[in-house]
Amino acid sequence: MRLSSAVAFAGHQIHFCRYREAGTLMRWLGDDLRGQRVLDVAGGDGYWAGLARKRGAHAVSIDLARQKMIFGQRLNNAPALLEADALRLPFRDACFDRVMSICAIEHFDDGPRSLAEMARVLAPGGELVMSADALTRAGQWPRLFDAHCRRYAVKHTYTHERLAELLGERGLDLVEHTYLFRGQRAEHFYLAMSSVKGKAAPNAAAISVPLVAASDRRAPNDAGSVVLIRARKRA
Repeated sequence: MRLSSAVAFAGHQIHFCRYREAGTLMRWLGDDLRGQRVLDVAGGDGYWAGLARKRGAHAVSIDLARQKMIFGQRLNNAPALLEADALRLPFRDACFDRVMSICAIEHFDDGPRSLAEMARVLAPGGELVMSADALTRAGQWPRLFDAHCRRYAVKHTYTHERLAELLGERGLDLVEHTYLFRGQRAEHFYLAMSSVKGKAAPNAAAISVPLVAASDRRAPNDAGSVVLIRARKRA
């Protein structure tokens, strides 16, 4: 394994949230992607699109963070990396079989427009898998929520109901959804982690993953910090 790939693995996989979040989306995406055209919207260094390529996909990752993409070119199984705006995707209609986006829409000024663009480039019968900040109990801890939004440039949050509504208006039907950090304590933990200074804290807190996963299994799947969506474009 290249050193750059080892660094990317540590940053993306050894993480208190991203491991379960992206792992679920990748499972929904499919283990055998041979011949499939996959787009990762706001994919940063292209790490997750690279895993799709490893599964056989023709994978493309778009982002505006040029330095991240320069780093991504050095990863094993690097996908095609393109500097592009999620609100103006430079692709023709219906040219991808799968579209993914990992906790990106909450950072966009116009989330509905980004969904319209994802829907536009997705072929009929194709699937969109995505995640977003939901933070359904944020009102209980306004100072932590404000700190989270400032640190991570979060402009909007989304529930599964809101995303289902927006996607339905754009020709996609919700197939399934799940929340992470579902319970009140778990959601407080998520926000508290956001207030810890330094980039190492989310990685060091990866030890909490089994405990949070167990907590989520006991809690209703209708609230939480992060929502994951799987939707299919109508034929």
